[in-house]
Amino acid sequence: MDDGTVYDICVVGGGPAGLSAAVNAHVRRKKVIVFGGRTGRPKVNLSPKVDNYLGFPGISGNELYEKFNRHVEEFKIPVVHQKIQNIGPLDGTFTLLSRDGSLYRGKCVILATGVTAHNLLAGEEKLVGRGVSYCATCDGPLYQNKTVTVIDYTGEGAEETNFLAEFCRKVYYLGMAGPAVEFIKDNVEVILNDRPVEISGDDTVTALKTRNRTLETDGIFIYRETYPPGEIIPGLEVEEGYIKVNRRMETGMPGVYAAGDCTGKPHQVAKSVGEGQTAALNAVAYLDSLELSGPSKP
Repeated sequence: MDDGTVYDICVVGGGPAGLSAAVNAHVRRKKVIVFGGRTGRPKVNLSPKVDNYLGFPGISGNELYEKFNRHVEEFKIPVVHQKIQNIGPLDGTFTLLSRDGSLYRGKCVILATGVTAHNLLAGEEKLVGRGVSYCATCDGPLYQNKTVTVIDYTGEGAEETNFLAEFCRKVYYLGMAGPAVEFIKDNVEVILNDRPVEISGDDTVTALKTRNRTLETDGIFIYRETYPPGEIIPGLEVEEGYIKVNRRMETGMPGVYAAGDCTGKPHQVAKSVGEGQTAALNAVAYLDSLELSGPSKP
């Protein structure tokens, strides 16, 4: 669903970099929205003590992050607790598809997605778009009457499994996030206490190898806290697993910026906050230049 609202800046990620970007863009009087998955926990939350963030010696990571959130709430910046699955250009703006199928539009995008704590599976990168997907809403209907596998590291995949079970012949569910999940459909096979090892296939996915067995499958849907950045925006330039940016936090795509851990080391709160500010200020300057020169497509 697209309600027709066009935001000046869409910030993808609700950690320190994303919240910093949102606050700085708001101060410059831009219409901003932030997207962050419900299950996501920025790494700063896990730190019992942060000693190197200027002005707050000895503060806990959770307390520091709560201060960041209160700042955003004070400015009444909207935060949507949905993970963005895909971003693409459309009529001079960008469209953002969330996990629940909602569409949003923005003139600029700031990626602050962090880095995944999971290594890619063997064979995963080679078969992305050829049987490996990260969005059942986007790609699920391609597997009518076929067999698919859901690898769920976050708990989000359970809902997507029910969706897939409506039209797939069989769905394997590998629950990596916790206790057993009950599903409505009897064509779902729940697999616990096992780990995926390798995705097989030449031109398309044919199987998933786990520690204990091999599953013949036509497609694999993977749910992690974050996704490979090149899968969110096809064509985005990535270097050694990080989004490539310049000192203005610009990517190679006009109107798309990146900040924080997703741009590379060091993975530090202060670096993320500073890059979020830099990305926002340069995105604002970009938008102001468009207003002066007339609209152009990203």
